[in-house]
Amino acid sequence: MSCETKENCVVPSATVTITATTPEDIENAERYKNEANEYFKKQDYNAAIELYSKAIEANPTSAIYYANRSFAYLRTECFGYALSDASKAIELDNSYTKGFYRRAAAYMSLGKFKEALKDYEYVTKVKPNDKDAKMKFTECNKIVKKIAFEKAISVEDTKKNIASTINLDAMTIENEYNGPELEDGKVTLKFMKELMELYKNQGKLHRKYAYKILLDIQAYFMKQPSLIEVNIADDQKFTVCGDIHGQFFDLMNIFELNGLPSETNPYLFNGDFVDRGSFSVECIFTLFGFKLLYPNHFYMSRGNHESATMNQMYGFDGEVKAKYTAQMAELFTEVYNWLPLAHCLNKRVLVMHGGLFSRDDVTLEEISKIERVRQPPDEGVMCELLWSDPQPQNGRAPSKRGVGCQFGPDVTKTFLELNKLDYVIRSHEVKNNGYEIAHDGKCITVFSAPNYCDTMGNKGAFITLKGKDMEPKYTTYEAVPHPNVKPMAYAHSLLSLMC
Repeated sequence: MSCETKENCVVPSATVTITATTPEDIENAERYKNEANEYFKKQDYNAAIELYSKAIEANPTSAIYYANRSFAYLRTECFGYALSDASKAIELDNSYTKGFYRRAAAYMSLGKFKEALKDYEYVTKVKPNDKDAKMKFTECNKIVKKIAFEKAISVEDTKKNIASTINLDAMTIENEYNGPELEDGKVTLKFMKELMELYKNQGKLHRKYAYKILLDIQAYFMKQPSLIEVNIADDQKFTVCGDIHGQFFDLMNIFELNGLPSETNPYLFNGDFVDRGSFSVECIFTLFGFKLLYPNHFYMSRGNHESATMNQMYGFDGEVKAKYTAQMAELFTEVYNWLPLAHCLNKRVLVMHGGLFSRDDVTLEEISKIERVRQPPDEGVMCELLWSDPQPQNGRAPSKRGVGCQFGPDVTKTFLELNKLDYVIRSHEVKNNGYEIAHDGKCITVFSAPNYCDTMGNKGAFITLKGKDMEPKYTTYEAVPHPNVKPMAYAHSLLSLMC
């Protein structure tokens, strides 16, 4: 998720020219801030950002306005902008501890735990009796120490993997288990239908079958390239879905509206299957199950949330540990490393989770040769495939997220011409209508998690097209009810206020 449009996502200025502020300016700034606070309470963060920006324009000397806008940017996942605003608040008033809080939260969201720890530590020194600051410092310190410990004991033998330690034969199926069962170790349509019913009733797949699915899906993805070529027949319908983010009951609604996946009803799910929503385990096993059932008619791209850092912060890691084991959480990390990064449909449409690149000479061939079996890097083509976003103006800009880049219509046009493509489809950003057509129709965003995080009020959408003309058609839908488990229920405690 991110700011709806670039126009509403005001770029924080690195330097603000401070002019004489009149009493009228100060009064106007306070009025804008108070209005912004009301929109923030209503969870209309983009409107709040716009008004905080007006407050800053009227009175650029107030640290409070920057810290408040930083918080709104955090809520819209504009972590890069949040970081910039928090730093500006600290620059204006280094005794204003909220600035350090906001900056620490932005660092945490970006997985920069050491930097976050420094800010939390500063607050605890300035306010030694602040219980909240002490708690956050302690929790962040635990993460930093855990990462250091894991690094210290990491096995140098890269051939050793979690999958090789799983002993399925040692796992017994208890007599009382009455859920779906694999047939001769294979996923069947009967199994998938029973699995979805089990999940609708909040049941749990037996660990032996869960592990078997993970081992089989990893073995399959290990044989796939980073860029998958997909052929769609002239009269065949093909469906592209965006972020699901653990919203299992909305995933079921997609299948209700558009039909179950099959050899005659193929799907591509474009990353961010998990995190945020608290039914991520149910989503991922459903998607992996269909991938095993219809390997040539069901496709999955990696998103920026199919990574260890994101999963540890935004809930998937905690959910897997709660529903299964820590070992399975590690296995998921290993499996995600093998997910393809992009799909090319009929040699005409490129589909990837994030977006385009900081270079003009990136080709499909280069994408196909990416060494993807790793955690996403902080820069380069793989990073940008997972993290980048479009912007309305030409050229490129630093990412509002603090990772990847922002690219304009000219960048899209150059990429399409170089690679002889018609348009690109990407996901990664919540949109009010579930989709957005940008860059003269050449860059399409699709987001499939309606009422994201139970707060955003957006519609979800999916795209259908036929091989003959590859013309995208859009289906939108509202969120459906789900059991009373809040989003982020399994997220790290430091991000409990982020959703």
